[in-house]
Amino acid sequence: MSERPDVARLLQAIHQRMQESCDLLRQPQTDIVELVSTCLAELSHLPQPQPHVPELLDRLRAEAAQMEPRVQLQDVGTVQFVGHGVATISGLPQACTDELVTFPTGVQGMVLNLERNHVDVILLGPDEGIHGGDLVTLTDERLRVPVGNQLIGRVVNPLGQPLDDRRPIEATTYRHLERDAPGIVQRGPVNTPLHTGLKAIDALVPIGMGQRELIVGDRQTGKTSVAVDTILNQLENSVECVYVAIGQKKSTTLSAIETLRQGGAMSYTTVVVSSSDDPPALRYLAPYAGCTMAEFLMEQGRDVLIVYDDLTRHADAYRELSLLLRRPPGREAYPGDIFYLHSRLLERACKLNEAAGGRSLTALPILETQQGNMSAYLPTNLISICDGQIVLSADLANRNIRPAVDAARSVSRVGGAAQTRAMRAVVGNLRLMLAQFEEVVRFARLGTEVDETTRQQIRRGERLQAVLKQPVHQPMAPSEQVFILLSATEGYLDAIPTERVSAFERDLLRHIRALHPGVMLEIDRTGELTEETIDLLRETLEEYRDTWLNSAVQRSVL
Repeated sequence: MSERPDVARLLQAIHQRMQESCDLLRQPQTDIVELVSTCLAELSHLPQPQPHVPELLDRLRAEAAQMEPRVQLQDVGTVQFVGHGVATISGLPQACTDELVTFPTGVQGMVLNLERNHVDVILLGPDEGIHGGDLVTLTDERLRVPVGNQLIGRVVNPLGQPLDDRRPIEATTYRHLERDAPGIVQRGPVNTPLHTGLKAIDALVPIGMGQRELIVGDRQTGKTSVAVDTILNQLENSVECVYVAIGQKKSTTLSAIETLRQGGAMSYTTVVVSSSDDPPALRYLAPYAGCTMAEFLMEQGRDVLIVYDDLTRHADAYRELSLLLRRPPGREAYPGDIFYLHSRLLERACKLNEAAGGRSLTALPILETQQGNMSAYLPTNLISICDGQIVLSADLANRNIRPAVDAARSVSRVGGAAQTRAMRAVVGNLRLMLAQFEEVVRFARLGTEVDETTRQQIRRGERLQAVLKQPVHQPMAPSEQVFILLSATEGYLDAIPTERVSAFERDLLRHIRALHPGVMLEIDRTGELTEETIDLLRETLEEYRDTWLNSAVQRSVL
């Protein structure tokens, strides 16, 4: 090889020149550029490394002799149109639906339409820098997202890329977004309660593990709060959660994430975010990505809850893409396959039988209505797909009754099978009592004279309605719900002023937790309510009610 330079001689020369340069810099009117040029010229006589050309040529010939010539074919297309998150590409005769293509900027797209002479692609990133005439290559791959335990506690986009400024995600594996739902042979009965921590829902519209329960209502009726409270209540229930925010404002999503973090729920929750300013393709893919992540956890032997917030934005994103791709519009301008869009998503929620693992994936899709119109296209579609619906009333929300559950229109097709025996024992007639209350109240508003029995029915109904109210983000344990609902349905609250019911409830729970903690723990553990326990609770209720009323009278007198 070439002669190596004398390093010691080189360093000594550089050191000497530095000393001389420092002396010259202290002198006024010194030309720095001329000084540096002079120093470099004086050092040019040192030997420079030269390559040994014959040896390099021998190595190149040896490497070239080992190479095997081969021909590689690759499908390419040409961009004909691009804009608004979609692109039309000519060529690509071998393309398949849901296959990925790569643009010159590195952005990927997914094939959604196959025509005779072109394909339509939705972009999974920005379209800046993509122009007509650009070459597009086919990847021969379908879109996959990372799944694994490492995603728990993280905030990611629909492609599985982290958004929380933490370490990169090391996925256990990658899975396709579109997967077949479990067959009927793999499924088991839905008979295990999924407690939401909300008295109005656990008592009137119980949700079972593996169920699909629609949360529907107008804007500002508390749909997201119901879903977030349900996630918060899983802290002690060993249920993993996935929250999918679709087309929401970033401030709304950040507020929900902060609520989960303060409640300690981020330790078992994965948040998939596709904001309103993301490309429509990401909003379209977000619920499928979240469902794929949740399915992996279910197959690992865990019960999982997934919230889609909300499918109205999801349908709007799909409608936007379909209109841009020139698909024929149907009712309300939605494409004809909008029903299949949501049915193939929600069918993946299920309760597996013991042979298939025995775990569950529970889905809580959220849907927004316009002025309570339940007969619109999307509500009727999703009601027919799901196993029940929780209808939130704008009228109740405006009267500050939250959660604003409309008991008359809300239903769970699983019913009492998703309730513990203790809950069924105390709320057997609750729905009937509320329905009768609403009916007699309408007559009373018309000025109709009512008898004492009817007035007593109205007083009891007012207190039942007050008991079902609950502060936001404060879920209750099943035993506490049973105790409070027992006091309401058996008339122990009839003597309590309606405006003081919440204060009495708070004091009563503090009293029972201090007096009988073992009883409350036993109800939570077994879900049973024996006759001895009922008698003990009734005795406690009667004694504490009298004591509380006497102290209230004394406070008012003082």
